[in-house]
Amino acid sequence: MTPRLRPFPLGAVRIDDASPFARARDAMLHLARAYPVDRLLAVFRRNAGLDTRGATPPGNWEDFGHPAEQPWSEHDYPGREHAPTANLLRGHYAGHFLSMLAHAAAGERDPALQAKVDEFVAGLGEVQAALAATGRYSHPGFLAAYGEWQFSRLEDFAPYGEIWAPYYTCHKLMAGLLDAHELTGSTEALPIATAMGHWVHQRLSRLDPEHRQRMWSLYIAGEFGGMNETLARLSKAAGDPLLLETAAFFGQETVLEAGASGTDVLTDMHANQHLPQLIGYVDQFELTGEARYLAAAQGIWAQVVPGRMYAHGGTGESELWGPPGTVAGDVGHRNAETCAAYNLLKLARRLFAHTLDPAYMDYYERTVLNHVLGSRRAVRSDTSPEVTYMFPVHPGAYREYGNTGTCCGGTGLENHVKYQDTVFLRGDYGLYVNLPIDAELDWEEAGLHVRLRSGFPLGEGITLAFDGSSTRERTIHLRVPSWATGDLELRLNGGPTGVNPVPGQYASLTRAWKSGDELHLTTPVRLRAEPAIDDERQCAIFLGPTLLLARSELTTSLPFPLAGRSDAGALITDATGTELLAELAANGTVVLDGVEFEPCWSGLDTRYHMYVRSRDAEIAFGGAVAGMPAVAVEILEEPAPSGWYTTAPTIRLHALAADTTDPDDLRLEWRLNDGDWRPYTDPVKIETEGVQRIEARATDARGLEATTGRELSVDTAPPRSRAVVKELGSSWEITLHAEDGVSGVERIQWEGPGTFWGTFQEAFVRAIGPEPQVIEYAATDRAGNEEPRRRLVIPGKGDPR
Repeated sequence: MTPRLRPFPLGAVRIDDASPFARARDAMLHLARAYPVDRLLAVFRRNAGLDTRGATPPGNWEDFGHPAEQPWSEHDYPGREHAPTANLLRGHYAGHFLSMLAHAAAGERDPALQAKVDEFVAGLGEVQAALAATGRYSHPGFLAAYGEWQFSRLEDFAPYGEIWAPYYTCHKLMAGLLDAHELTGSTEALPIATAMGHWVHQRLSRLDPEHRQRMWSLYIAGEFGGMNETLARLSKAAGDPLLLETAAFFGQETVLEAGASGTDVLTDMHANQHLPQLIGYVDQFELTGEARYLAAAQGIWAQVVPGRMYAHGGTGESELWGPPGTVAGDVGHRNAETCAAYNLLKLARRLFAHTLDPAYMDYYERTVLNHVLGSRRAVRSDTSPEVTYMFPVHPGAYREYGNTGTCCGGTGLENHVKYQDTVFLRGDYGLYVNLPIDAELDWEEAGLHVRLRSGFPLGEGITLAFDGSSTRERTIHLRVPSWATGDLELRLNGGPTGVNPVPGQYASLTRAWKSGDELHLTTPVRLRAEPAIDDERQCAIFLGPTLLLARSELTTSLPFPLAGRSDAGALITDATGTELLAELAANGTVVLDGVEFEPCWSGLDTRYHMYVRSRDAEIAFGGAVAGMPAVAVEILEEPAPSGWYTTAPTIRLHALAADTTDPDDLRLEWRLNDGDWRPYTDPVKIETEGVQRIEARATDARGLEATTGRELSVDTAPPRSRAVVKELGSSWEITLHAEDGVSGVERIQWEGPGTFWGTFQEAFVRAIGPEPQVIEYAATDRAGNEEPRRRLVIPGKGDPR
């Protein structure tokens, strides 16, 4: 089944250098040019017994294995009790890096980048040949940075911890090789990937379907990325139907059936374990014509967007999906894995190409601007992708950039070198303009050069200017952003077109386009509040397409005056949308009601609030009737700088009677968290931990009442930390963990001999010395509570373990 729309070659579209997207693109291109291929090949060469050329691996998850680890085959693995291992996902990051290089080489048409692709592919080919020459492995197509044992242990249903998603890493390698072939024309990459596919078929064809289903259901251990997608694409590229059969081995019947029937099964599922396979279902639909594949992808999509989508387009808490229709209720401390956004964008693009439903492009614009662009730190690095793993949404969050060697570091490599791939798509004699990003298109088959100018995301109009001459009539389908409001008009060469632009739809115009033609769409911008789907008081603030992040050191909900300020979704302010855009362009921030906001796509390091909370009045009057009582809630203690109360707060209520009412006739009551109303006599100490809502009610003798409420966050206990130690021969690997069930863990700090009191980022290694070493560590929660320092003593040589 052929999709209705097709992409242009990456090199046919160029993002304008003044666009904010160019900032992230150029920073990632710098890394692509600076990073040595030998470092990426080091883990593969070590595993194959080849010279590593003195190169060190990228690090983190992409590092050499345990010093005593061997490249065991499927038969000689000695078991976890006798097999010291480490970094068992190694090789995945290299696959992403190869995909990034292929996209960059194709988009930039840069011979130097093409040469790096060729060098990388040749190195993997040498490793595959060296592994085959050992005769240890089940098929000459085997290619990995570790032995074949992880795959055989998965077939025995080994859990995560003993193995780490071996088919996930296999997918990244195969996808990188296939991208090198499809995007840059690498002739060597295709046979390497095809041989890997035949090795996969040989392994999985021996297993019955029930066995494979159980494997794929294992948490993380059975995660396989987009193996079905890559095998389906590879089948087409290599002209090998066997590989399409192999792709079907990765079908999860529970997901297929639930998606096709509309049954929601996502709660507590690992989001990014399943999103890539949905993309594969679209490929399988295209090659087999089986409608259930497309229906499953559409059905699961509808369960994620919008019901499990945060304001910036992300999804999931701690990599898992929460209940349906839950956004505010699923805000934790590790929301919105960037890998998930990467795959949702790929899926949206593919589904749009089949359905032409503009809602997919609404999501795409929201997420590529706010989540993906915002996930790249606004710096350059020779060694790190400088991207986020999580893009958190909780109060007082901040982005943690870096992520060399992690899964999101890998997808982040790719995200920023292919922004141009969805700006334009083409159909039969038509052009779809999907994203208002400043860009230029060489539409070769139409004989046209198209320049798109919008100033996005800070402009209020989209202009398409044409050079050349079309030999026949062609239709331009211009997406009208859903955030555009007011007087929308589509004009051709300054005159009316008779087309009525509708926000969230495409405006279409057909003609034989020629040099000098200009098509212009006005896109007025407004400030708006977008409530969470499950809590109308929890709102995200948008200025046109831009999600605004409120800057604040508070780690409690940030109150903001929203009540009574909405007009058909627009926030009423003294400044117009145009004036706010100008302020944002000039200063990089806008100030609303005394609160400074930055764009979500800034790539900065500030602490922020993605959502603000509609603020209660501190004093509530009973209504417009004369002589109504009033009531107020006073909190006697001051909160910590975080906004949390780290000692139990005391509540005092105040009531004011009307002039015509005796104050002694007032009945004053209070309640906690929608509980029963209780008479108020004396100040109340709130001992309950967490976010609490206090309500107060004053009723006079006439039965007239006033009600008000305050929210306060209470966390009086510090977190608890612990150290996990793993022996690595001549050294110890130390990992620090902490838990806090109320405000959440802010950081863990540590120091040891020769180090300073710094923040723990990832597992670290200490060499065993002649004397014992003392490591001190402590955790701090988001409220500001810090536990006493703990001590870990590392034995010296000869000391008892």
